[in-house]
Amino acid sequence: MKIETNAYQIAPLTEQTQVVDIIQEAESKLARMTGSEITLIAYSKKGEEPNGEA
Repeated sequence: MKIETNAYQIAPLTEQTQVVDIIQEAESKLARMTGSEITLIAYSKKGEEPNGEA
């Protein structure tokens, strides 16, 4: 799936389960703090690789 805005695209995390776990933990903590469900989206700037390399 590719969802794109003017400057960002979704970063694939299919083989990075630890990263996904950290994002899910952050979602849970934010939901407890705000009282609302939270969904975080991993993204990279357009033209950059998800690991930070261009």
